[in-house]
Amino acid sequence: MIGPGTTFGRRMMDLGWVLFLLLILWPVMLIVAAMILIRDGRPILYVSERMKTPTQGFKLLKFRTMKNVDQDSGVSGGDKTHRITKTGKTLRRYRLDELPQLFNILKGDISFVGPRPPLRRYVERFPTLYAEVLKDRPGVTGLATLMYHRTEEQLLENCETPEETEAVYERRCVPRKAQLDLLYSKRRTLGFDQRLTVATVFRRVAPIYRPGRSKWLL
Repeated sequence: MIGPGTTFGRRMMDLGWVLFLLLILWPVMLIVAAMILIRDGRPILYVSERMKTPTQGFKLLKFRTMKNVDQDSGVSGGDKTHRITKTGKTLRRYRLDELPQLFNILKGDISFVGPRPPLRRYVERFPTLYAEVLKDRPGVTGLATLMYHRTEEQLLENCETPEETEAVYERRCVPRKAQLDLLYSKRRTLGFDQRLTVATVFRRVAPIYRPGRSKWLL
C-alpha cells in the first residue's frame, strides 16, 4: 500500500530491498528468536505504538532486548540500562533487534528511509513540529538516524531517571533530529534514499553535508 509521503518509485524500492533482505536474513531472524526464547523467555518481540502520520499510529516490531516491566514508556536512557539483557546488548550492538521491522516495511507502515517514527506522546507534545516531519513516511533509517544516533545515545546514557531522560530527549534530541529530517525532506531523491539504505545495510557510514555544497557525500 502506498501511503502519505510515499511515491510509487520509493514503494517499489522498499519492496525490492525488503524481499531481498528477508530472503537472506530469515535464518538470522530464526536464530535470534530462538536465543531470546531460550535465554530470556517470552515475549520474543517488543511491540511499541509509533506514529506514521500525526493522527495515525501503528505497531512497530523489534526483538525484545530488555527485561519485562509492567509499564514502559518513553525513550531508552541510562535509567533503563539495568534492564537490558545480555542477549539484548549483543542485538543492540549490531542493530539486530530492528530486523522485525522488515515486516513493518512489507506491510507499508514505514519505509526504509525516512524520519524515525515517534511515540504518540512526542507527537502530541510537539504537534506543529511533527506535522511537518511526518509529511514523509517514517523509515527504519534516515539522515537523522545515521548522523545523530550515536550523539543521542551519548546524551541519554548518563541520564539516571525517566524524568531526566525525557528532559534531555525533548530539549536536545527532538529539535536536532527534526531539523535533519526536514533538511532531508527538501533534498530527497530516490538516488539519495538508495545511498542512505546502502550506507545503513552494508557500511553504516554517516553521510556528511558540507555547507555551501549542493551534494550529500558518503
